[in-house]
Amino acid sequence: MSLTEESEFAKDIPTMLGSNDRLVPTLIALELELLDIVDYDESDQAIPSVHVEIRLYFFFLISLCISVFSITVECSEMEMAAFTHLPASSHKPLSPLYSSPSQLLASKIPIRRRIRCSIAEGPAAVSPSSGTNNGSLFDCVIVGGGISGLCIAQALSTKHSSSNFLVTEARERVGGNITTVERDGYLWEEGPNSFQPSDPMLTMAVDSGLKDELVLGDPDAPRFVLWNGKLRPVPAKPTDLPFFDLMSFPGKLRAGFGAIGLRPPPPGHEESVEEFVRRNLGDEVFERLIEPFCSGVYAGDPSKLSMKAAFGKVWKLEQTGGSIIGGTFKAIKEKSSSPKAPRDPRLPKPKGQTVGSFRKGLATLPNAISSSLGSKVKVSWKLTTISKLDNGCYLLTYETPSGIVSLQSRSVVMTIPSYVASTILRPLSATAADSLSKFYYPPVAAVTISYPEGVIRDECLIDGKLKGFGQLHPRSQGVETLGTLYSSSLFPNRAPPGRILLLNYIGGALNPGITSKSESEIVESVDRDLRKMLIKKNAADPLVLGVRVWPQAIPQFLVGHLDLLDNARTALSNGGFEGLFLGGNFVSGVALGRCVEGAYEVAADVSKFLSENVYR
Repeated sequence: MSLTEESEFAKDIPTMLGSNDRLVPTLIALELELLDIVDYDESDQAIPSVHVEIRLYFFFLISLCISVFSITVECSEMEMAAFTHLPASSHKPLSPLYSSPSQLLASKIPIRRRIRCSIAEGPAAVSPSSGTNNGSLFDCVIVGGGISGLCIAQALSTKHSSSNFLVTEARERVGGNITTVERDGYLWEEGPNSFQPSDPMLTMAVDSGLKDELVLGDPDAPRFVLWNGKLRPVPAKPTDLPFFDLMSFPGKLRAGFGAIGLRPPPPGHEESVEEFVRRNLGDEVFERLIEPFCSGVYAGDPSKLSMKAAFGKVWKLEQTGGSIIGGTFKAIKEKSSSPKAPRDPRLPKPKGQTVGSFRKGLATLPNAISSSLGSKVKVSWKLTTISKLDNGCYLLTYETPSGIVSLQSRSVVMTIPSYVASTILRPLSATAADSLSKFYYPPVAAVTISYPEGVIRDECLIDGKLKGFGQLHPRSQGVETLGTLYSSSLFPNRAPPGRILLLNYIGGALNPGITSKSESEIVESVDRDLRKMLIKKNAADPLVLGVRVWPQAIPQFLVGHLDLLDNARTALSNGGFEGLFLGGNFVSGVALGRCVEGAYEVAADVSKFLSENVYR
C-alpha cells in the first residue's frame, strides 16, 4: 500500500466506524506531520515516499490509533447520554376524566365512559391510493412518546409522507427520560446530557425546525480518566497517542500488535467487552480506557456486556478482516467501491470530535416534534391491552383522561421499555414476553451540583479555567461516582458567571445499592469523590440543584442480548403478529443519537410493511 493509499484509508476510518468524516482527523497526515515528513493539505493527496523504517514505525502508530479510536469513537457517540426512555414508575394508572369519539383528538368534553374509537387523521401512510382510506383506523400507532417514538413519527411524516398515525404516551409529558431543568440562572439535564452530531441526528433537528437552536461543544475539549489519583487526558487526536501518560509504552505496544492480529484467536463463543478488549488490545486498554467508558456509557459491567451487541461495529472488524486492522482495510475497500450519497446541504458541518445540544437543553427536540405533530400525540394515555383482530388489524385499549379508549391500527410500534412491553405483550406471546423480561436496567442517579470557579484545583485548570468534556472513573480507582460532566464548560449559558456546573452519575450495574441511599447521602458520596481529584479539599459545600434517581435507567446489552431480541421478534412473527414492531433504546442502542438512527430504521420498516401488505 502506498502512502497515498494509506492516507485515503485513514480518512475513511471515522466513516467506517459509523461516525461522520469530521470526528477523527486524518490519522496518517497527522502522524506524518509529527515526523516532519510532509505539510498535509486536504486538497493535495500527494505524499512523498519515506524510508522503510519510518513507514514501519508509522504503520504501528496507525495500528495503535485504530485500536484506541475504533472503540473510543463509538463510545464517544454514547458517553453519558443513555437515559432516553421511561422508568417503570412512570407507567402508573391514570384517572379517566373526559372525551367522546369525535373528540378523541381534541379531548375536551368530560364524559366518563367506554369508547370504541377508530379515527383516521389524514391520508393513509405510504399509500399510493390514499384517497380510498375509509377513515376507520390508523395506519400506525406508536406506543411511547420518548425520543424513539417521537422520532419514528417524525420520520414517517418527513421521509415517508405519512400522516395517518398516532403517538401515545403514558406520562403527562413527552420526551421519556430527557429532563431539562432551568432555574436561578442554571440550565441542566437530569437524564441524557448531549448527543453526538451524526447526520441522522442533525437531520432530525433540522426537520424539526431546530437548526438555529443547535449548540456544539468545543471539539478540542479534553476528556479525562482518573488513574492513580490524577486526571489524565484521553488522546484527542492521533498525535497524542505516543505521548499520553494514561498508558505505558508496553501497553501501547501490546495494543498496536493486537490490532494487526498478533493476539490470541477468538474463543468461539460470544465474548464480553472485557474478554474481547483484553484479548485484542491488552489489559491496559481495557482497564484504563474501555472499562471507564463502559461505566460512562452503560453504567454497566464490562465482564457481562456483549461486545457484539454493545460495540458491534468494532466487533465486526475482527469478524470480517481477521483483526481490527484487517477489518478496517476491508471495510474501506468495500466503501470505496460504492458511490457515496451526497450529504444533505441543509445540515450544519460540525468540526472535530464534539457533542451537541440545544440552547435551551435537550428537551427542545421532543417538545418541538410534539408541537409539530399536534393532535397526533396523546399524553396521559396508558396502554392496557393489545390484541389482533380477524381483519388483521390491532385493537389497542387505553386508560386516558377521557375514560377507556379503544382504537384500531394496521401496525403498532412498541418503544416503551422492554419490561413494560413484556407485560403488555404476554397475552399475545408468552415466549416473546419472556425474552423481553430478561433485559436488565440498573439504577443510576444523576446529581447536579454547582461550585464557585475558585474551588477547582490548580492542576485541573487550563488557561485558568475548567475546560473539557468531563471525566470518567475506573471502578478500580476507589471512587463511587461513575463520571462527571463539566456542563458549564461544554455549552454556553448553563451557569451564572463565576460558577461551575457539574453533572455527576453514580450507581449502575456494579453499584445497584444506590437506590437505598438518601439524596443527601448520594450528594455526600459525589462531593467526597470530587474532592479527591478535582475540587479543593477545603471548598465549601456545593449548591445542590437536583438529584434524580432512575430506578431502571439503562438497558444492559449483556452477552445473549441479541439472541433474546431475535427470539422475541421471531416469536411475534411466528405467532402471526406481523406489523408489530419493537423499537427504543433496548433495540437500537442506548445513546440519544442511536435512538434517532433506530427511529429512521423502524419508520422505514413500517412504511415497507404497509406498502407490501396493505397498499399493494
